[in-house]
Amino acid sequence: MECRNCGSTQTFNMINEYYDFHQYLNAGSADEKVRLVYQCQSCRSFTRQFQVYISPDLDFVYKFGQYPEWEIKMDKNLEKTLGKHAKTFRKGLVCESQGYGIGAFAYYRRITEEIIDELLNSISDLIETEHQAEYKAALEETKKTRVAQEKIDLVKDLLPTILRPSGMNPLGVLHSELSEGLHADSDESCLENASHIKDILTFLINQIIQSKEASKQFTTSMKSILEKKSKK
Repeated sequence: MECRNCGSTQTFNMINEYYDFHQYLNAGSADEKVRLVYQCQSCRSFTRQFQVYISPDLDFVYKFGQYPEWEIKMDKNLEKTLGKHAKTFRKGLVCESQGYGIGAFAYYRRITEEIIDELLNSISDLIETEHQAEYKAALEETKKTRVAQEKIDLVKDLLPTILRPSGMNPLGVLHSELSEGLHADSDESCLENASHIKDILTFLINQIIQSKEASKQFTTSMKSILEKKSKK
């Protein structure tokens, strides 16, 4: 599992005798509740603890507690780009994984509202030359509203080809998903909408990062070749 001290995935070894906790907690009780403490093999300081219930008939076991709390991994590029917003996005991932549709939708919607300005600015560099002026004008208009779906509506039709896989417009879909009423839909419907928002945001952010990185590498390579030729 992940060690917060080492900042990487490490092997954890059990360091306690589970029955010590069992005897303290369950004196005279038929219930079997035990504590398992695991320590990082590398730093030998960070620990993870689990509370486990064992049925009296030994026919099933389940975990009923954990510290630090259960967590979910994020794409590294996405986490870096989201920065301070990554914690909120991770909460959405946890809600989605547990089937809490309304909670997941609310977190993803909040993330979209918080990063939409930065996201639309990032796309500027990828807009085709003939649409640059039009996009910049639309971008100025987005500053006049605080509503995320209104901002998206102003620029969604100007999205560059590189961000339209198979001709589909992710900003257009994002706009329609955000327009759905949070409290009007069922938990199942919100869960489906939340998944769409997450996938679209992840695609856009990763695609922008990859496109800019490829452009940077291309420029560096071209400069290197031209400099070598000029020295000959």
